Amino acid sequence: MAQPVTARLGRGAAWAAFAAYFLVPMGASIYFTLFDRDNHFSATPYTGLFQASGFVPALQMSVEMGVLTVVVLLALLLPAMVTIQLSMPRLRPIVETLCTMPLVIPPIAFVAGIIALQTRLSDADPYGPLSQLVNNQLMQTGLPLLLVFSYVVLALPFAYRALDAGLRLLPLRTLVDAARGLGASWPTVLLRVIMPNLRTAILNAAILTLALVLGEFTLATLLGFTPFPVWIVTSGGDHAQQSTAASIVSLLVTWGGLLILSVFGDRRRTA
Repeated sequence: MAQPVTARLGRGAAWAAFAAYFLVPMGASIYFTLFDRDNHFSATPYTGLFQASGFVPALQMSVEMGVLTVVVLLALLLPAMVTIQLSMPRLRPIVETLCTMPLVIPPIAFVAGIIALQTRLSDADPYGPLSQLVNNQLMQTGLPLLLVFSYVVLALPFAYRALDAGLRLLPLRTLVDAARGLGASWPTVLLRVIMPNLRTAILNAAILTLALVLGEFTLATLLGFTPFPVWIVTSGGDHAQQSTAASIVSLLVTWGGLLILSVFGDRRRTA
């Protein structure tokens, strides 16, 4: 049965409003980066990004932190969620509540707590092992692990929801019992049985986490680091076009990752 005309018009209007909401600001930003005040075309804001001062170190730091955040988050979350679903289902509401708590904690309050903890450790024992660990090893400017662990906490709600959606659709107990019955060890079950069947959910969690790391500003700037989002803001005062071009490139990369994920997920479902 053909859809009513009003339904088609309503859907078209919704898509048009959705496209305008995203594409009009994007188009205006692209125009701003490609044309100067005299309306002369120039691609210098894009071609000169890699020669811009601080661009490569900032981008490298953000990419490394994003990859490490994904690895740490999956290593902590996936085995715990599998164990709870198999052996301790009563703990699931508690774990779900704990994992979603970062959504209700403002980042400014979170970073204030981190700074207060650093101050107390330094005041109590400035040369102690714990203070040295926080101030030296975890605060290295090249790859600040303290920021990585903070991003792990912030990304918990998004990664948990993505993995939970995948685990709910998976006959987990059947797969585990079959693999264990064939003599597979628990690491083998996790790496070669569960994770391949959760590939789409894991990619969802990874993309959401990377998007958070590539866009988070508050924690990094208050802790004194200069990853890619902070570099975009600090360079915007002197090089507005270049800063906007970097933002557009970052957004397009994120959208490209989501598109690849969507296509990959569709192929997995139709295979």
